[in-house]
Amino acid sequence: MDTRFLETFLVVIERGSLAEAARHLNVTPAAIAQRIHAIEEEIGLELLQRNGRTVQPTDHAAAIIEQARNILQQVRELRTIAALDKPSGKLRVGAISTALTGILPQALGRFFHLFPDIELHVIPGSSSSLYEQLRNGAIDAAFIVCPPFELPKMYEWHNIRSEPLIVIAPPDEKRKDPFRILKTHRFIRYDRNHWGGRQADTYMIQHNICPREQLELDSLEAIALMVNEGIGASLVPDWAPPWPEGIRVRKISLPASAPAPQRHVGLIWPSTSSRTRLINRLLQMFK
Repeated sequence: MDTRFLETFLVVIERGSLAEAARHLNVTPAAIAQRIHAIEEEIGLELLQRNGRTVQPTDHAAAIIEQARNILQQVRELRTIAALDKPSGKLRVGAISTALTGILPQALGRFFHLFPDIELHVIPGSSSSLYEQLRNGAIDAAFIVCPPFELPKMYEWHNIRSEPLIVIAPPDEKRKDPFRILKTHRFIRYDRNHWGGRQADTYMIQHNICPREQLELDSLEAIALMVNEGIGASLVPDWAPPWPEGIRVRKISLPASAPAPQRHVGLIWPSTSSRTRLINRLLQMFK
């Protein structure tokens, strides 16, 4: 069976009409009808019910739709493996918000220019949720914070950026002692559901810093805006710019006597992935 005909069958189902499928595939409606007829002849069953200008899948068609999608996906993967001189295929990559705004834009600009045949889909999320999606096979790789546990040997990790924790204080704060600032200001906490937020929480516990809790937010950009308005101070990773436009927060390093832990942001993927070659092309943008 010609896989182009199988793809045509799926497009007709998704678009709901032969004419819409023809426009999508840039062929004539007659060619679409011929392809569907060829599949029905080969399978020996009617796959579409015509109703005026629209079509609906028969029960026979509904039974094979998922398998047809799987076959086409496997064919695409074979093409990816075979295309040694011209990588192509689909790549699903997760990314935390600060990677999306900081480290990815320029890299993706180069990536799309060099590898136009790689179909890249970027899925936003937190590090923990993206790690779970990677484990479940919903995505192929993820730009996340390095997990607070030892990675299983089945995963590869490439570190891209290391970000020390810093204190951010309102613009009018004159003091230089980061511990004193954290203890006296109202505290805007980086959400402990995030791995970076847990890191900040652990550091304060280790150094007996008991702040006056004000807010707990899961967005670093929102925290910076709150601090800029004088609402309080925070302990956050010095994430990749850009920071919110127009803010004038003070960035204060933690003391050398109590070195700042670092949040490591990198790319993680299964070492046995069939898309490793595409992932390596993406990694080239950071080397």
